Amino acid sequence: MAENRPNTDDYKRLFLEDVPMMDMRAPVEFSHGAFPTATSLPLMTDKERETVGITYKEKGQDAAIEMGHSLVHGDIKEARVAAWKAFAEAHPEGYLYCFRGGLRSQISQGWLKEAGVPYPLVKGGYKAMRRFLIETTERIAANEEFIIVGGRTGTGKTVVINAIEKSVDLEGLANHRGSSFGRRIGDQPTPINFENALAIQLLKVSERLKGPIFLEDESNRIGGLGLPLPIAERMSEWPLALIEEPMEARIDNIHRDYVTGLLAEHETAYGDKGFESFDEFLTSALYRVRKRLGGARYADINTLLRTALDIHRESGNTDAHRAWIEALLTQYYDPMYDYQLSQKTQRILFKGTGAELIAWQKATYG
Repeated sequence: MAENRPNTDDYKRLFLEDVPMMDMRAPVEFSHGAFPTATSLPLMTDKERETVGITYKEKGQDAAIEMGHSLVHGDIKEARVAAWKAFAEAHPEGYLYCFRGGLRSQISQGWLKEAGVPYPLVKGGYKAMRRFLIETTERIAANEEFIIVGGRTGTGKTVVINAIEKSVDLEGLANHRGSSFGRRIGDQPTPINFENALAIQLLKVSERLKGPIFLEDESNRIGGLGLPLPIAERMSEWPLALIEEPMEARIDNIHRDYVTGLLAEHETAYGDKGFESFDEFLTSALYRVRKRLGGARYADINTLLRTALDIHRESGNTDAHRAWIEALLTQYYDPMYDYQLSQKTQRILFKGTGAELIAWQKATYG
């Protein structure tokens, strides 16, 4: 007989320790939002849940429970319990949950116990854990010290963020680099999953490390995802650490990320169609900023881009990409950055190269 551990409402420990969890909600609920360590092993399918819900509204709880047992029985029940049992045995430290820690959790827990595997549930379920994470973000944003890492496009802000231990990589969590050219292979997480993952990372660095939390300077949106309001509203108030790098270094960084690195990502994802996908990505990204560039500048930079892509495709030489990168920096990103920085000068706490910023952070905050 497995150990009969108690149910828990220690949400902080669940997230700090990355405890595995079994999500008993329907697939549609899980796809809308869940937690990074959760696995979807639903008590009911979406259709079954819908049928039970209609029965509950029309005839009450007892009839709904009876309907649920009539839908999930025999081989169907046996297969689901077998999957839960396999998870529980693989993750003896884990827990199960449903939406509120109510009937679905208790039924699943009861069936597991009948199968010889007592398994604890999370009190309050998904709703309580979600509320805990929302409140965690609010609390940390209001009470912790933050420093925002800024700098011109191509100065390597994300590299610096990832080199600082007490930091959160917002763009990594959002699976997007935060600009017209920022879309990554694969979808962005759902808004709820992004908020949950961000709250968990904030909790971990707040609890385990000293000093301010470093975040990269972002607008209120990263691709299709909005920053949680407690972060978005305060980001314009927190002090700035600015990275300053020469133009050649910035071109090198963008060339690495958006040419050689991006092509490798597309080739891994699309195989023989990788270069075609890479070409379409860069062309579309430039097209999306055409109105801000203006017709003449867009046409000039697009010509440089098309020339670079043709040379790249034919010979494998990537050097021609440097011309359109420099033109886009000097004619689009830098003027926009200069205007935005003029509104932030009073918040500047540090200026220097990326390496100098990392050294300053270590010397100042350990």
